[in-house]
Amino acid sequence: MQKSMINQGILNEDRISELPEALLVLILSLLPTEDAIATSVLSKQWQSLWKLLPKLKFNSHHHSNELGTFSKNVCKVLLSHKAPVLQSLRLMVCLEMCNAMDTEKLIETAFARNVRELVLHAGAGEWLLYPKTLYNSETLETLELKFFVLMDVPSSVLFKSLRTLRLHYVDFKNDESVFNLLSGCPNLENLLVHRDPFNSTVKTLIIAVPSLQRLTIYNYSNKLGYVIKAPSLKYLKIVGNLGDGSCLIENNTTELVEANIIHVINEKLMKSLTSVKRLSLQVSALKFPTGRIFYQLEYLELCINYAAWWNLLTLMLDSSPKLQVLKLIDPQLSRREDLGDQGKWNQPNNVAECLLRHLKTFVLISYKEELKEEIEVAKYILKNANCLKKATFSIKGLNSDKRVEMLEELESVVRVSNSSCQLLLLCK
Repeated sequence: MQKSMINQGILNEDRISELPEALLVLILSLLPTEDAIATSVLSKQWQSLWKLLPKLKFNSHHHSNELGTFSKNVCKVLLSHKAPVLQSLRLMVCLEMCNAMDTEKLIETAFARNVRELVLHAGAGEWLLYPKTLYNSETLETLELKFFVLMDVPSSVLFKSLRTLRLHYVDFKNDESVFNLLSGCPNLENLLVHRDPFNSTVKTLIIAVPSLQRLTIYNYSNKLGYVIKAPSLKYLKIVGNLGDGSCLIENNTTELVEANIIHVINEKLMKSLTSVKRLSLQVSALKFPTGRIFYQLEYLELCINYAAWWNLLTLMLDSSPKLQVLKLIDPQLSRREDLGDQGKWNQPNNVAECLLRHLKTFVLISYKEELKEEIEVAKYILKNANCLKKATFSIKGLNSDKRVEMLEELESVVRVSNSSCQLLLLCK
């Protein structure tokens, strides 16, 4: 009986509260903010723990439909916040429950708490005009605006510490607003722009940021264009539909070392990428411009879910004399593009210089069972890549018989051409 009572006492013992305060705050930070605040009823010790949370997240849809209730509750939390630094505030607001004036008050309070990251997501409905009084912050390092946010940016804007700016379906009042915003971020390094093809007042976005190092553009309308003036740019990713001439890169691009181009066919853009060392392409071989030499390219990743993709591969091998790593990837669940009469793989008349002198790593990733052309291409590379050290094949869905057959076929090529090459076949 006594032993049972002792065991019961152990079970009832509050061991969590004995943990260090910093660890308790870390545990609370893993919960939704509202749930973390709710722990204040557990005991006197827990009443103030949530006030030390470094990151706060609120969604107006989780609150009463009564206008003003959401903003009043969030404002109360912000005013009670005691952490030395408010690292992040994420607000998802709907104007039906939190009007523009209340939203301004919340952001203003966060700025007063020296917030480092602000994420503002305006829900469906009327557009939320980003408050003109909140274009100045000494401490803000990351700003992310989503959906129905309209920016009318004054010339007095200054985000001195801003390093990352992400704009998802945000609209600008005019060209001047774009210029003012980017000019007011003297230390901006990372910019993401995801434009709305139906609600974009500014048709040609001029991205003039001397300090910019990483730029990501999502664009699904050939009616929208870009002029990029970023001499410090090191990484560029463009996804979507851009017509020829709708994306111009001005200034010298010698700093650009990595690019990821998806669905974009733009001859002038490709001309600006000839200095990159790493390149990922998901484009149609039938429309890809020719005549470009990628003298510095060492890493190439090609998406092979397009018709006659091997023609683009041949072109890129010939155009990349220093290539060391080649990856051919057929994305899982990807749609097949341009799949008419694909023809078949024909070996080039001449072996590319990169195969003879530099290629060290080859990877093929596919989710298809029918791999006739892929295997023919792979055998050609295994046969002619004199410096190849490792070849990896990740093929999903192969049964054991096909796996053995494929491995024997590839090994026979390696034995004859390059016995030092490590061959790895992964099948799941």
